[in-house]
Parts: sequence; C-alpha cells; structure tokens
Amino acid sequence: MIGLERQSESAAHWTEQQYEQLLVAAAHGERLILVADESRPTPSGPDPKSEVGQGILGFLVARQFAPEWELENLVTAPAFRRKGVGKRLLDTLFEACQDTKSKFLFLEVRESNTAARAFYGSAGFEPAGRRKAYYRDPVEDAILYRRSVR
Repeated sequence: MIGLERQSESAAHWTEQQYEQLLVAAAHGERLILVADESRPTPSGPDPKSEVGQGILGFLVARQFAPEWELENLVTAPAFRRKGVGKRLLDTLFEACQDTKSKFLFLEVRESNTAARAFYGSAGFEPAGRRKAYYRDPVEDAILYRRSVR
C-alpha cells in the first residue's frame, strides 16, 4: 500500500507508522480498508511485462463516525486508472455505508485535483464546503464533498 501511495502525488501521504496503526485500527473495526488486487493470472497465463498479477491495483481507507463515514484515502495504480478500479472500491464502500444505515459519506480533495473532483462528482458527490489552507506542501484549500448514502 505504501509503495502504491507513493506513486500518487495527490494521495494522502502517511508514514509507515501511520499505516501500521491503520492496520491495527482496521483489525479492531475502527477503520475500513478495501484492497483491489490482481492475484489471479490472466486466462492465457501471467504476462511478465504487465502489472497484472503483480500486486495491489488500488486501495481505499475509510472511517465511520456514526451516522456518517469519511473517505480518508483512495489510491489506484497509475496503469489501472480510468479502468474501473476506483469505482469498484467506492461502490463497495457505499455498500458498507448502507449496511450500517449511515446517512452521508464525506471526503476532502485538493482544489487543484480536477481528475479526482470529476471522479467524485460522477459518483454522486456534491461540494459541501471548503477548508482553507488544509493541505501542506504546497498549501492549498480542500474542497469538502458529501454524498447521501440512502
């Protein structure tokens, strides 16, 4: 997960210790981690020149604050962007939100991250606010998005 996250400039960048804490929190039901991987070979066998079969294609981290959820990070491997990996992860999160009878799912995204903003907009999220100077390196506003789960 760390290696994949490092390939994405716009992802939330966490330390190795934070990832370890995340896994402990997930084991105790305090966080939800969803992972998309390609662990099966293709029908014609694995292609050694392809990323397919080589590990994690994407992951998602979310936290529930009943009756709401927060999407904390969603990362897709560069070679698998725009191929449905992020959408499948997000759809699975929506199912978890519905199973817990939650009302809303929230997230923040860098104002300059137009690709992510378009993706979330197409997934039914609507802008719900702004957090001034929320991000560092570089300093940038976060746009808060919200989607009804019901």
